Amino acid sequence: MNLVEYRRAARAWLQENAPSDDHPETDAIARAKDFMARLHDAGYSGITWPRRWGGQGLTEAEERAFAAEARDHSLPTYVFSIGLGMTGPTILDRGTDAQRERFLRPLLRGEEIWCQLFSEPGAGSDVAALQTRAVRDGDHWVVNGQKVWTSVAHHADWGLLLARTDVEVPKHKGLTMFVVDMHHPGVTVRPLKDMSGRANFNEVFFDDVTIPDEHRVGEVNDGWSVAVTTLLHERLSISSGVGMGGQKDNPAALEALRTMVDTSDPYVRDQLVELHIRSRALALFNQRLAQETEAGVFPGARGSAAKLLLAELTLFQADLATQLVGPEAVLADHPLSRVIATAPGMALGGGTNEIMRNIVGDRVLGLPPEPRMDKNVPFKDLKVGTQA
Repeated sequence: MNLVEYRRAARAWLQENAPSDDHPETDAIARAKDFMARLHDAGYSGITWPRRWGGQGLTEAEERAFAAEARDHSLPTYVFSIGLGMTGPTILDRGTDAQRERFLRPLLRGEEIWCQLFSEPGAGSDVAALQTRAVRDGDHWVVNGQKVWTSVAHHADWGLLLARTDVEVPKHKGLTMFVVDMHHPGVTVRPLKDMSGRANFNEVFFDDVTIPDEHRVGEVNDGWSVAVTTLLHERLSISSGVGMGGQKDNPAALEALRTMVDTSDPYVRDQLVELHIRSRALALFNQRLAQETEAGVFPGARGSAAKLLLAELTLFQADLATQLVGPEAVLADHPLSRVIATAPGMALGGGTNEIMRNIVGDRVLGLPPEPRMDKNVPFKDLKVGTQA
């Protein structure tokens, strides 16, 4: 099937199968799981993932073609975005064949939901300062600690957990990555409300939670390199919109915003043109990164540039919407209110804008790195997080 035929088939399938918006919120997860199963069985989930692990074995060209058609629909895939864009690709890249066999196909079919357990109250931008401990006990590890800002953890079946396994070495060298059962006794998930009143992320507590060593991802104390893999996928997926919903549901996007404002005003038109330019520039940059990935050139730290561009675009959209629509945009029942309330979070989640600029400056532009006094200091001797 050539690309034109593929896109035509995807369009027809979506027109017939994409859900409408007239369902009650109470069955949202069940509807999302049902849709993901049908999406996978039709050949549109895991488009570029290997067939051996439940994917379709196709190219980035087919994935972009499907994404282009999906932008016209409101697809209930957000709850799977962490698995599709971050944890699944990490297991694909760094996991064992047994882990790929066990976890990837159920993820792609929507049978299991995933979350990512990195940030802690005292280790946000400095993730390597985390204090959640995993102690070896025969063929298992016993985990104690706390994570925070964990998206969809209240729905998750599995989580990708970064924990400290050695305090005698510098902070980046004593971490190990695990897959943790979110339903295991000792795992407590507490939703956190944002300023919009919604609770899409959580704090998670681990009290003597056991994890089998077969669920370790990568080597012991090599968790930082596995985490870097996850973070690279995270930043690329955040900027490219792995959730497949596109901009259709964003009332601050160009097409939606232009229906709310006076486009006869030259100033308004200038601002909408600026929004178009920024949006198009990010789309083209993401397309280039995707093409390079398909050609075997991993984007590396430039994924941080894509994430930074998206954060700045999101803030620009929210500011512009507030400016052009006026004070009523922030009222609770206005479609723009949630966009405006959640926009600052895009400059925090997945790494702050300041961290993204440091990464781009250091690893892309080759600028001198910031001095690090803790580089060779054993973690036990550091005053970090809640130890400070």
